[in-house]
Amino acid sequence: MKDRAHATVLLRSRKPAIALVFLCAALTLTACGSPDGDSRDQTEETPTPTRESTAPADPQAVAKKEAISTYQAYWKEMEKLYADPTGKSAHLGRYAASAALKNAEADAKRAHDRGRIYTGSVALTDQTVTKVNVSGKIPNATVSSCLDISRWRRVDAETKKPVPQPGNRLTKYLIVSVVEKYPQGWRVTRDEPQGKSC
Repeated sequence: MKDRAHATVLLRSRKPAIALVFLCAALTLTACGSPDGDSRDQTEETPTPTRESTAPADPQAVAKKEAISTYQAYWKEMEKLYADPTGKSAHLGRYAASAALKNAEADAKRAHDRGRIYTGSVALTDQTVTKVNVSGKIPNATVSSCLDISRWRRVDAETKKPVPQPGNRLTKYLIVSVVEKYPQGWRVTRDEPQGKSC
């Protein structure tokens, strides 16, 4: 009788222990396995992102782009310079230097001294870099374009009435310019009309 009671006590005390063992085993299997029963390591399936190597920009292509951009900005400032009798609203020195800057400022001053301003806008088409040198002491580019001044009108500064122009003047002509890279950036240094229509 004592033996049977002792066995019953042992059995009862082992039940929680056995249940605990099964519970731990079940938790371990659940932790190791994936929700769909696949026990493979999930990190193996995740692709590792790779860095794409970027090739350095072509110096000539960059120079061409910057030279044309500077040339376009130069003409926007020219419009401001010729439209303002005081010449103070333009910042041509940011985009021009040397002969191009001196000639533009002198020509605009002559027009203003005669009571003339220019209104409207110029149009640039067929802009092409015909020559570029990025390895010299002063990197430079030669820009060829068709300059259309048909909508850039010379008017009286006070009355704003158009001033007569010569009938045979070219309103669309080829112009060749030199743009050089200074420490401050690219600048138009020469602007030479070719006397040819385009």
